[in-house]
Amino acid sequence: MEHSTALYRRLRTDPGRPLPELRDELGWNETEFDRAIGELRDLGLLQPTTATGSGLAAVSVASAVRHLLADADGHLAELFTAVRRTRDSVEHLHTRYLPAQTDPGDEGSHHLVHGADRIAALLEDAARSARTEALSLRPGQDHSPTALDGKLARERIALAHGVRLRTVYPAAALRHPDVLAHVQELTAAGAGIRVAHTLPLWLIAVDTTMAVLPAPGGAPDTALVVRDPAVLAVVRELFEYFWAAAWVPPDLLGRPAPDDRHREVLRLLSAGLTDQAIARKLEISERTVRRLVSDLTTDLGAQSRFQAGVHAARLGWI
Repeated sequence: MEHSTALYRRLRTDPGRPLPELRDELGWNETEFDRAIGELRDLGLLQPTTATGSGLAAVSVASAVRHLLADADGHLAELFTAVRRTRDSVEHLHTRYLPAQTDPGDEGSHHLVHGADRIAALLEDAARSARTEALSLRPGQDHSPTALDGKLARERIALAHGVRLRTVYPAAALRHPDVLAHVQELTAAGAGIRVAHTLPLWLIAVDTTMAVLPAPGGAPDTALVVRDPAVLAVVRELFEYFWAAAWVPPDLLGRPAPDDRHREVLRLLSAGLTDQAIARKLEISERTVRRLVSDLTTDLGAQSRFQAGVHAARLGWI
């Protein structure tokens, strides 16, 4: 990452230099140089062009963020289409070829559970039996205090066993005060909480042994329990896709929005300025800039400056 950052800065300040000449000047071997170029391409920070001697143009972080979000939206639309097709296929198989068992005691590859009380009991049993990890997507869930209290009690059981708990909520759900208080309690208890703009369906996966999904046809108060390893692998892959694209809401970290100083740092970062340039622009020390950037990445639940820019753009901060 250090190499790619240095290369990005050189291409921004001296775009006309041929790549072999730039590599020799930096003193890198061919492998190091190619890896740095590849990282910048993957992040969308380099675009092909005939206007420079290098054949590449280093675009601003803001432009890369916009393109990344546009690409993510396209991939998301494709995934939603794939999810709808998969659900249609599952329903077709369920209704015509593989009728699901309705006995909740059945330990086959899948079965239906009917009734809100029986589903709640199933989830409590799952929480008690979990050993390593519980994953869930939570769109369209019951936000009543009773439902949230029951969910919190079940998840505390899993957390008490040392289970890693990760959940993605729709960002809009946190506008409900009861839901926000609920996820704040979960976060304090050690759960990993992220939010996404949209989620395709609700699901719960426990370890690698069981998943709970919406019943085919969307039957109310009915859930489909799946134990087939191939289906479980798909469910977990679907969760990981949305987990990677989601972000930690600042409401869970004690800062709903950045102050003016942090917002200005975000704006300058998105324009591609270095810490030194930001320090000069704001008439503060580089050490202060690094502290402000660290605050922002922590508050946004980001792993890097670039990821912080993506999260900030999604939140409308820049």
